[in-house]
Amino acid sequence: MNTKAAEELPAVSVIMPVLNEERHLRTAVRRILEQDYPGELEVVIALGPSDDRTDEIAAELVAEDPRVRTVPNPTGRTPAGLNAAVRASSHPVVVRVDGHGLLTPGYISTAVRLLDEMDAANVGGIMHAEGETQWEKAVAAAMTSRIGVGNASFHTGGLAGPADTVYLGVFRREVLAAHGGYNEEFVRAQDWELNYRIRQDGGLIWFTPQLRVTYRPRPSVRALAKQYKDYGRWRRVVTRYHRGSVNLRYLAPPAALLGVLGGLVLGAALHPAFLAVPLLYLCGLLGGAAVAGRGLSARARVRLPVALATMHLSWGFGFLTSPRSLARKVIASRAPAPVGPVSS
Repeated sequence: MNTKAAEELPAVSVIMPVLNEERHLRTAVRRILEQDYPGELEVVIALGPSDDRTDEIAAELVAEDPRVRTVPNPTGRTPAGLNAAVRASSHPVVVRVDGHGLLTPGYISTAVRLLDEMDAANVGGIMHAEGETQWEKAVAAAMTSRIGVGNASFHTGGLAGPADTVYLGVFRREVLAAHGGYNEEFVRAQDWELNYRIRQDGGLIWFTPQLRVTYRPRPSVRALAKQYKDYGRWRRVVTRYHRGSVNLRYLAPPAALLGVLGGLVLGAALHPAFLAVPLLYLCGLLGGAAVAGRGLSARARVRLPVALATMHLSWGFGFLTSPRSLARKVIASRAPAPVGPVSS
């Protein structure tokens, strides 16, 4: 990438939807502005209705660097913020970053090179969860282990190649324009849903472990449970919206939840033998936590089974209780969102 003159490189728009991100926003934007990309760069922050110092910090960032600006996102929804930021931006390459995501050095340069080399519609890499507190470190270990998230390469790593989806993503603007941007009805799973549409249209989603984004996990059990309940709820909507998109990995958490609850109820009501199912789940959880927790402190290791169970069972609960009416609402309301100019 360094052999190319800056004027030969495509200009890049970085879009960032934020809501209550006072803890990480300044660092996240600094990591963007410190990228070694020699081409033109802009950062557009879509501000949701935060009740912390997020707006104040964003205003400071705008005053400090002319490459940074903000747009309003009154709903606070991530896909609406993404579309608002894309509409307000103008460059041919669009890089998605979250307010608690920290780009690693060389991220943008590598992504732009791979977009060209692979003729890809979207490229992305690993969601590298990294905690600060002992609880967050336990969650990070869970989110980067197969027992926690299955075989998703953007969580656990793997070889470069075509993928169903990637973390965040670096897009060609014309691809976003052709697909109407993000579906704003998808409060969660909007990345997977957009990448599914791109793949169905013949576009290539390219995963590479060269691209890493440091992710800060949720800071409490309650916040993690809500996050994963929403993941499960909206993944069920995706499977109803896009028939044939379900796979066995999505069915594992609801199966675990039904097995645990069914075993407990039947074990108490009928025969203790039914307790074997929840006991097997518990043994598998503890064994998996022992492997995933290698290298963690003792305080983080004892929290790891709680993190894993929270992720599994909350995701399963969200999937099983996701109402059909939500999917019907999404299907009925689908309308392409304008995503700004296709070229700079």
